[in-house]
Amino acid sequence: MSDDSDAEKTESASPKRLEDARKEGDVPRSRELATFSVLMTAGCGLWFTGGGLVRELNRVMVSGLSLTRDQVFDANVLILRVGSDIAQVMLACLPLALAIMFVAVASPLVIGGFLFSSKAFMPKFSKLNPAAGLSNMVSTNALVELLKAIAKTIVVGTVAWLVVMSQKEEVMTLASEPLRNGMAHMVSMMAYAFLYIVGGLGVVAAIDAPYQIWHYANKLKMTRQEVIQESKESDGNPQIKGKIRQLQREMAKRRMMADVPTADVVVTNPTHYAVALKYADGQGGAPRVVAKGSDEVAAKIRELAKEHKVALLEAPALARALHKHTEIGDEIPEALYSAVAEVLAYVFQLRAFNKGGGKYPERPGRLPVPPELDPHDPASQKKPDPTKGAH
Repeated sequence: MSDDSDAEKTESASPKRLEDARKEGDVPRSRELATFSVLMTAGCGLWFTGGGLVRELNRVMVSGLSLTRDQVFDANVLILRVGSDIAQVMLACLPLALAIMFVAVASPLVIGGFLFSSKAFMPKFSKLNPAAGLSNMVSTNALVELLKAIAKTIVVGTVAWLVVMSQKEEVMTLASEPLRNGMAHMVSMMAYAFLYIVGGLGVVAAIDAPYQIWHYANKLKMTRQEVIQESKESDGNPQIKGKIRQLQREMAKRRMMADVPTADVVVTNPTHYAVALKYADGQGGAPRVVAKGSDEVAAKIRELAKEHKVALLEAPALARALHKHTEIGDEIPEALYSAVAEVLAYVFQLRAFNKGGGKYPERPGRLPVPPELDPHDPASQKKPDPTKGAH
């Protein structure tokens, strides 16, 4: 593949890249959707509350023009009267204002969600670069914004013209209506026209919102090299991680070998497997596996056991079962209690004999190892592992 193709941004943005963009205050937003939502809310609010709002404004206007003698000659009384009228007007407009404020705050969150980033407030001197400004003026994004502006002009102009022409006769009859009815009718017509015009903007918003999501995702796309580099930075270099895992295995192996001299017995296969068991008498619990291994590791365990005079017992089926179904530090499975108990009884009798007491113990014969625990037994391939949940 050529270098040019390698530099193409063909990979979707990673979660880390998206998170970094959010920290910088960069999320998809649609101004057209926010504008449409606010204007539509205002239009609907005017449609449903317009009649009551006009009546309240009419009442306040009549009240404001009807002055008593005290109000004419006493400035303090007049100020109180004017303040009361203003408060009534504000109270009448409050529901519509609250609805518009709520939608103005919530509508941008539809795309991109809530975001507060202190980095977005930090000054960026790169934005003062004239060359960057000129490049933005002739960019694809600038062309899209120009097309949206032209589309909004055409849509709004066309819808406005159609609405005005459809209401031409009603506009001419307003002058012949009573003042109160005429004002209510005029407000209703304005709301009707407003909703239709804003509905035209909804078409632009319906196109702009998906485009902004696509544009944002396309802007944050990554090259394959960036994905590889980010993976290395996030997860670490695979070679280094492999080296760390190797060191961890070596350290675990050294710790395991250090526990072999403390074991009570090492059960062997005799050559392929070796499992060292320790029983802490008086502490409760079953015997635990302190070391295990196969082939070379098993040979090292047997060597250490001989060096430190730890009893060695050849029990192939038991060794295979312990190696298969236990990990270092685990208690032995309950299904192997009987077999291990015979082994430990033999070991403790052997210790007593070596100290000069009793007779030489009889070596355990066929130990009671369930066939399904022995990986070499065909029964283990047909039955579920009985040690699941035994620890």
